[in-house]
Amino acid sequence: MKYNSYHPSKWRTYQSKLRGIERQKRLMKKLPFLVVISGCAFAVLALIFVIGTWTPGHLQQENPTPTPEKKNDAVPAKTSPENLLNHLSTAAKDSLIFEDQFVLEKDGHRFIINTTIHTKLRDYIEKLLQRSRSLQAAVVVLNPYDGRVLAMVSYDSNGNPENLCLKADYPAASLFKIVSAAAAFEKVGFDPDKTFFYNGSRHTLYKNQLKKTRNRYSSSTQFRKAFARSNNPVFGKVGIYALGRAVIAEYAEKFFFNRPIPFDLPVAVSTIGVPDDDFGIAEIASGFNKRTLISPLHAALIASALADNGKITQPRLVEKICTESGEILYQAGQSTLGAAIKRKTASNLKILMKDAIVYGTARRAFGKLRRQRRFKDFDMGAKTGTINDRTDTFKYDWLTGYALSPAGTRGICVAVVSVHGEILGTRSTELARAIIDYYFKSK
Repeated sequence: MKYNSYHPSKWRTYQSKLRGIERQKRLMKKLPFLVVISGCAFAVLALIFVIGTWTPGHLQQENPTPTPEKKNDAVPAKTSPENLLNHLSTAAKDSLIFEDQFVLEKDGHRFIINTTIHTKLRDYIEKLLQRSRSLQAAVVVLNPYDGRVLAMVSYDSNGNPENLCLKADYPAASLFKIVSAAAAFEKVGFDPDKTFFYNGSRHTLYKNQLKKTRNRYSSSTQFRKAFARSNNPVFGKVGIYALGRAVIAEYAEKFFFNRPIPFDLPVAVSTIGVPDDDFGIAEIASGFNKRTLISPLHAALIASALADNGKITQPRLVEKICTESGEILYQAGQSTLGAAIKRKTASNLKILMKDAIVYGTARRAFGKLRRQRRFKDFDMGAKTGTINDRTDTFKYDWLTGYALSPAGTRGICVAVVSVHGEILGTRSTELARAIIDYYFKSK
């Protein structure tokens, strides 16, 4: 049987209405909660938006993206070449064995220092001194024409690190005869062949040897021979009767005694005091005293005055200073300290210096060089000096000299001082000979 509803359209409408009312009631109950949820969601979205726009800029300020560092090669204003050279002087108070190139650090910057050092020659000299059996030794080799210091090596058997080449702690001994002879040539007009008479041994100096008297016990000699054989009585008389205190002091100053020597490193001043009494003057003029002090660098410069026709060229060690990028901050130039003596005087002194290696005090060592074919036409000369210390415990042994090629393209001056104790080590003449031989062998 088919079932039919009663007033069906009205009933469906009524039920639909009731369901609508029920949904509204449930919605009203959930509305506060939905409002809160919506508000939170909106706040979160707003926060995300704000963070999204603020964070990159903020992070960029606080933690900037690292970029490759650019090396700062700019030299601060206070780091001038003069300051660098002063800093180099401070850093080299001890015996720093310079290379031909090394790095100097200052004010957070690194500088490349190019020097004049001949490294092979320096190494050779260092080995020579270590085998010399001397208590102390110091050697300076320089180019007389441009002042470049090619080697500056010192040795101390006790391991003293000081650079002895720059210390004026050594009695000049007979090296000072060079100064006295120069004064005699220029101030008195001496000739190398001028004749002198003396009594007693040529290596001593007593008051009775300084008298003008001439008797049957007197020996005669020429001025050049007196120099070559280091005759003390002859030079003592020259000091008293020909030169005098004022002239000796004048020429000592011309050769840079009691004067600072400009150099890239501090050099002690070589000192001399000329007394008023005759015997004191004789001691100074002949070098037979322990009060006239000189440095090895200064001794080499005295030889350079003879080698370069009377001029003394300023010695230099630093050739160039650059930044790490290659910018040149300092380039050394040649500078002359002045003319110590006239060209003619230098020529006469070279006659005396040559005699010293031909038949004088340096003949044995330099004879080995003169017999070699390659030194046949070389211009070579030397002056030696020997004296004990005040207590006669140590012996100071000097040589200063030069070797100049015939073409005038190569030349060196060498100064060597050795200090001997009970055992007599390698003599300065032999050390100088070996150095000259090695230098002109090497390229």
